[in-house]
Amino acid sequence: MAGSKRKLSPRQKMINLMYVVLMAMLALNVSSDVLNGFSLVDEGLNRSKENTITQNKNIYNALDDAMKQNPEKTKDSYEKARQVRLLSDSLYNFAEELKWKIVRKADGEDGNIHDIRGKENLEAATHVMLAPGVGQGRKLRNAIDSYRERILKMVNDESQKKIIANNLSTEVPKKGKLLGKNWQEYMFENTPVAAAVTLLTKLQNDVRHAEGEILHQLVANIDIKDVRVNEINAYVIPNAQTVVRGGRFSAQIIMAAVDTTSRPDIYIGNTLLKSGNGRYETVCNSIGDFVLKGYMVMRNGNGEEIRREFSQPYTVVEPAATVSATMMNMLYAGYQNPISVSVPGIPINKVNATMSGGSLTKKENGSYIAVPSKVGEDVTITVTAENEGRQQEMGKFSFHVRKLPDPTPYISFSDDKGVTNRYKGGRPISRSVLLSSRGISAAIDDGLLDIQFRVVGFETTFFNGMGDVIPEISKSADFTDRQRDMFRRLQRGKRFYISRVHAIGPDGIERTLPTSMEVIVN
Repeated sequence: MAGSKRKLSPRQKMINLMYVVLMAMLALNVSSDVLNGFSLVDEGLNRSKENTITQNKNIYNALDDAMKQNPEKTKDSYEKARQVRLLSDSLYNFAEELKWKIVRKADGEDGNIHDIRGKENLEAATHVMLAPGVGQGRKLRNAIDSYRERILKMVNDESQKKIIANNLSTEVPKKGKLLGKNWQEYMFENTPVAAAVTLLTKLQNDVRHAEGEILHQLVANIDIKDVRVNEINAYVIPNAQTVVRGGRFSAQIIMAAVDTTSRPDIYIGNTLLKSGNGRYETVCNSIGDFVLKGYMVMRNGNGEEIRREFSQPYTVVEPAATVSATMMNMLYAGYQNPISVSVPGIPINKVNATMSGGSLTKKENGSYIAVPSKVGEDVTITVTAENEGRQQEMGKFSFHVRKLPDPTPYISFSDDKGVTNRYKGGRPISRSVLLSSRGISAAIDDGLLDIQFRVVGFETTFFNGMGDVIPEISKSADFTDRQRDMFRRLQRGKRFYISRVHAIGPDGIERTLPTSMEVIVN
């Protein structure tokens, strides 16, 4: 339904013109023969009035149907239409009642407004409308003023508002003012019955016309406040595009409509999205839970601004790939084994893990420290995750528990640049470096792990000039004084051996290292 401006029809303009001419004729006090012309005007006004009543009734029926189909959308206009009907019927019926009173005053109780005998009677209208104490003229004027003011508040179009205000005006013309008359005296004093009835019919016609204008506007406003569309599509909006086995897939299925010729302004936060098709993209460099928030702004057919907020949560997870080597699924007993736990599609902060046969300590970003208790007893790590508000088991993973491998003994020293080095034998070492070193250390040092062991004893083996073996035992990790004295006696190119190194690892197990270290003095 369009909200176009309605203009007076040619018929309505002609009726208004006839009304003006006949009022002029009345002012000239024409003969009773001419008064028959009022009956013709009254008939024309009644026909126009009935047509307007029919049109208004059709609009009321359309509003009733719209209210049944979409009460939320129609309710405001429907309630205003009911108010307009009550106001219009009240004034219309009052005018109808006055017409019957005037005619019956002139023709008696059997008088009929559709067949007036005393058309020229000048006293009936004067008595009904102006008689002291019982005259209805002032009451009619007040009713017209009240109706006009209340109706005009519902009219938006200024030109239409002016037409309605003029049709329902109770302002006394200049001639009446000069005679000192009020509106009711000017209209009904010494007015023939035919003219008075025609005046009231004209009022009824103006009331129905004003009523129709308001109804057309109310019906138009139902659609004007809508947002026009030219493309309708079906959409499925899932809560999540990644679903873990055992979880629930849920989605909202809607029909959405858009106007491809008038795109809304989209703001992400308070920043206008410059994409012409409404598509928003961003590079996700951080993992975790995020929310895309903003609002859309557009105008409806009435030019009113419509703003709608939106909020869409989403989750960014690390790219996940699982590589499992059958022979490598093991942990070391008594050692803080670092492991990582993740579940594709679920944020790290919603993933948890527990371990049997030891302790499992959670760090950050999915990192854990696993410390098995006993060698030879497998442990099981159970992974759970929060999925749709409940904890769900995501899997169990078994690991063999082994003893830490034997470490490698070494002599720690610093070079001339202050860099710490590890001498593991097999190549020359200067006597000064050897003498400055504190003693023996041991560690698993394979380039990936650096697990320190605590040395609790070792043995050095020297050879004298006769080839005899001279052993010397240290009961700690430090060189003894006798061992240092032997270092000083060694000539360049001579060698000795460090063996039977006793060390205790993080697992608390003491072991004797099977390897020996050959030291060549430079």
